[in-house]
Amino acid sequence: MQPGFGTVGLAGCGTMGAPMLGALLRAGIDARGLDIRPPAQFGDLPVTTDAAQFYDGLHTLITVVRDIPQTDQVLQQAVHAPDLKTIIISSTLSPRYVQALPSRLPNHITLIDAPMSGAEVRAKDATLSFMLGGDAATLDLHQPLFDAMGAHAHRMGPFGAGMQSKVLNNLLAASNTMMTRLVLDWADAAGLDETRLLALINTSSGQNWMASGFNEIEFARKGYDTTNSLGILKKDIESALDAAPNQADTRLPDLLADMVQRLKPRA
Repeated sequence: MQPGFGTVGLAGCGTMGAPMLGALLRAGIDARGLDIRPPAQFGDLPVTTDAAQFYDGLHTLITVVRDIPQTDQVLQQAVHAPDLKTIIISSTLSPRYVQALPSRLPNHITLIDAPMSGAEVRAKDATLSFMLGGDAATLDLHQPLFDAMGAHAHRMGPFGAGMQSKVLNNLLAASNTMMTRLVLDWADAAGLDETRLLALINTSSGQNWMASGFNEIEFARKGYDTTNSLGILKKDIESALDAAPNQADTRLPDLLADMVQRLKPRA
């Protein structure tokens, strides 16, 4: 019997999306991908550049594209898919943008916001953490999808609560990223061994996700580029700032956004 969420399509088969699609397929879920790159680049994954082929018979759409303009493009195509019932927003976007989506889409389409955390290494291991927003019955129906792709699914409240939670989480991730890189640069200047210092941090009060996974996280040593994960991190900080409370002190997030784009590659 076909599961309640039906045939699943994942739009945006990049650093995160491709391994997420692989995880769905390994779980026995009828899934396919859509990307602008040619299918030959995805090996055995069923990815197409043909939107009409992708949406034919599709019931559930997961979007993992980079930003709001790309999400808008996907949604403009998706609303014409006759069998589509559910759209799951897994890109990290402005919470204000996400909360406005129900008024823009047909009433027969149900929305879930499900941004994720864990970087490429967790996507490949299918151990992502999802932050979910939606009503309980809808989340129950689609829970097998999150179980296939992740190790944790945190239900944060109604639609929109997942995205708000994600951008707050990413503010902390950005601060950990920047301070870990700064500490390592200062350690170099002091003649300290990187491996020994990271081992120390991992068992001490400075412990954080970036330092603990420094040799696994794909962007840990990279310099800033608009096309890589650090470029996405800057976009995520800006998404949080877009939904900052009235009269909020934004000096630290503003500084983080500036510092991220100044990062140079680390050997």
